[in-house]
Amino acid sequence: MKAGNKYGTHRVLEPKGTLPQPAQKLDNTMSIYDNEVLIDVQTLNIDSASFTQVKGACDADTAKMEEMILSIVNSRGKMQNPVTGSGGMLIGTVKEVGPNFPNQDLKVGDKVATLVSLSLTPLKINKIKNINLSNDQVDIDGQAILFASGLYAVLPSDLPEKLALAALDVAGAPAQVDRLVKEGDTVCIIGGGGKSGVLCCYQAMKKVGPKGKVIVVEYSEENAKRIKDLGLATDVIVGDATDVMNVYTEVTAITGEEGCDVVINNVNVASTEMSSILITKDRGCVYFFSMATSFSKAALGAEGVGKDVDMIVGNGYAIGHADLTLEIIRESAGIRELFEKLYV
Repeated sequence: MKAGNKYGTHRVLEPKGTLPQPAQKLDNTMSIYDNEVLIDVQTLNIDSASFTQVKGACDADTAKMEEMILSIVNSRGKMQNPVTGSGGMLIGTVKEVGPNFPNQDLKVGDKVATLVSLSLTPLKINKIKNINLSNDQVDIDGQAILFASGLYAVLPSDLPEKLALAALDVAGAPAQVDRLVKEGDTVCIIGGGGKSGVLCCYQAMKKVGPKGKVIVVEYSEENAKRIKDLGLATDVIVGDATDVMNVYTEVTAITGEEGCDVVINNVNVASTEMSSILITKDRGCVYFFSMATSFSKAALGAEGVGKDVDMIVGNGYAIGHADLTLEIIRESAGIRELFEKLYV
C-alpha cells in the first residue's frame, strides 16, 4: 500500500504542486493509500450555490442535471462546480481504513458525514439514483476518499441520517454566529429562511438575549413566514437582497443610520455583497457564508462607500461546529420538525 500525503497532494493530477481543492483534476481511483479512508457513498448534499447554478443551467430538468453532475465528476475526479467553485459534502459507510489513518477508532461499517468539501474529495459515481430538487441532495451509488487531514463526523443514532447531513453541511455558519455575536447586539441575517439561515437565526437569538435584535432579510414570503412562526427573529423583512438601497432603507428603519453590529450573508445568489456592507456599522462585522460571494466586489465596494468593516470569508469549519449544530436540532423541536419535513 502506497504512502499518501496528509493533505492529499498525491491525488492531484492537474496542476501538479497544488492542493486538492484548487486542483483542476484529481485521481479518483478507489484503491486507497495508507493514510486514507474509503467510503461507500449514499448521498451527496451539494452546496446550495452550486446546486442552484446546476438547476438553473438545466432548467430544473433532472435528466440534464444528472448528465451535468456526472460530467463534472468524470472530468475533475471530484464534485466541484466550475462556475461556483464550490462542492458540498456527503454521507456514507466506511468500507476501508488505511493502517496509517490518524484515527484508528474509525471502523469499517461506521456511518459518517464528511465535514470537508466535495470540491477537494476524490469521488467516483457509478450511478445517480435520485436528485431531489427541493433540498439539494443527490442519492448515488459511488465511492469517495477521505484524506488524513479530512474532517468527519460519525452520524448520531438519535437523528435521521439525511437530517444530520443537511444540518452538518452548513455547520460552520451557526458556529461562526456563536463566535461573532454578543449579548445585546443587533444582527441581520440576509437569506435567513434557508437551511443555514434558520440555524443562524436560532443561534443569534440565543446569543443576543432580550436586549438584542435579530433582523432577517428573506426573498421568499413562505420562508419569511416560517421564521416568524418559529420565533427566530425580532424583525422580518421580505425583500430582494440584490436590491441594495431597498435593503438599506428597510434595515436602517429598524436600526437607525448606525446599522448592525453583525451581518450574516447566507444568500445563494450573486450581487448581495453591498447590501450586507451598507447595513453594517463602522467596525462591525460581515460574515459571508455564501459561496456566491465575490470577495473582490466586497473588498472594493466597501472601500468605495467608505465602510470600515471587518469581513470574514465563510470558512465552513470551526472547532466544535458539528456538535453545536446538531445540538440546535436537539434543542429546537420546531427546527427539527422543519428539517425532517424538508430533508428526510
